[in-house]
Amino acid sequence: MSPFRFMNFLIALLMLTGASLACAQSTYWVATNGVDSPANGSEGSPWRTITYALDHVPDGSLILVKPGTYNGRIRIRGNFPNGVSVRSEVRYQARLRANETVLTAYESSEIRGIAIEGFDIAHSGAGAGALVIQIQDGSGAETHHITLEDNILHDSYNNDILKINNGASNITVRGNLFYNQNGSDEHIDINSVDGVIVEDNVFFNDFAASGRPVGNDTSSYIVVKDSNGNSDEYLGSRNVVIRRNVFLNWQGSSGSNFVLFGEDGTANHEAFDGLVENNLMLGNSANTMRAAFGVKGSRDIVFRANTVVGNLPSLAFAMRLNREGSNPVVSAISFHNNLWSDPTGTMEDFSDTPPADSQSITLRHNGYWNGGNALPTDAGEAVTISDDTEPFIGDPALPAQTSVNTPVWNPTLAQFDGGFSTIRETFIALVEAYGQPATNGIGIDQADPANMPADDILGRARDAVPDLGAFEKLGDVIFADGFEM
Repeated sequence: MSPFRFMNFLIALLMLTGASLACAQSTYWVATNGVDSPANGSEGSPWRTITYALDHVPDGSLILVKPGTYNGRIRIRGNFPNGVSVRSEVRYQARLRANETVLTAYESSEIRGIAIEGFDIAHSGAGAGALVIQIQDGSGAETHHITLEDNILHDSYNNDILKINNGASNITVRGNLFYNQNGSDEHIDINSVDGVIVEDNVFFNDFAASGRPVGNDTSSYIVVKDSNGNSDEYLGSRNVVIRRNVFLNWQGSSGSNFVLFGEDGTANHEAFDGLVENNLMLGNSANTMRAAFGVKGSRDIVFRANTVVGNLPSLAFAMRLNREGSNPVVSAISFHNNLWSDPTGTMEDFSDTPPADSQSITLRHNGYWNGGNALPTDAGEAVTISDDTEPFIGDPALPAQTSVNTPVWNPTLAQFDGGFSTIRETFIALVEAYGQPATNGIGIDQADPANMPADDILGRARDAVPDLGAFEKLGDVIFADGFEM
């Protein structure tokens, strides 16, 4: 071999070795039998805690957490412009538990670029301190670009499951499964923030499955609000997107909603510039709710391409738009291309919207069905079905909700009720079983393209002439995971 060719070979070998070392050094491990020591972090000598790992890994790293139960608070921290992923090595087999807030992301220094993936996260039991997960700005320091993805988030015994609060920004909540918050609190409380995306999640309650009583007192699954006033940089939560989620099995109070903007009766608009689209909401429970959608003292909120179907039951099937306390008037709220279908014919009230509490409400191009019975009317409401200048009245031919499984996680079997091993499989199965209209449904090819998202609840591109509601009827499509639509 010539000296020149040898030198090139040597350089290539060194580059390959360097790349291999870089790759090897970019992955670190945590285990229940690990030791938090600077010399550790390898698969053979793992660290003991996620917090220690985050304090010691370089930007761009992957932290794999081995199966087992990790007890005690975990402080999520660090500034990672390129991002760091903290991932359960085996999906849902790393269990995070505490008798207080399990995960916190707020410090006296900036927190950025951290993803939490594939964990089973819950309070350890009754008597726990408030919240399961808390994400917010710290004392003079921002918390932003945090992602929660593919986690089972459940069983708060004190307050919300997830609170995104106090100036946090650019937070993504994607592909998780939520169930069993506590008392008059929420699955997700979004309070005084900017830029939160909640997408591809499943929300429900099944307290009996956790050995807990059904108190019929829990609040909305998702609340977007501002109770902080001028105590942080934002006055009013803004730029919140809630899309492609499944909501089912209501066990809360009769005064709450699947999704609610505003809650605390403050003098400012509690939320604005919100978008709710492509969600499937199943009224499979006998427990009464206020309405599927609620808006209090907020403005500029768009609800489009959602499907609300079932007996619900509710005090108002579609919406409650009102003021609380010192709230300003609700304004600039629009509803486009939604499907509201009660196949039982028991829809008694469509909206609860006092005329003095709202202005500039748009209702256009939606589908309505009350099981063949007359649709409810109320001249005293600010919003009625007759306000829709382009309504579609008829049966959307959605599947019956005769045996809806609540997809509670069974760690012994390593599967959700229904037999699925991942949240995504569970999500697709719920959509396929209860959100897919027949080809003769009233909403097929009836949507206004100008007010539609480009995709549907499964993330598939919509037709040029799209369908009403969350699901786009496309014919037979085979997904990469083997599901056929």
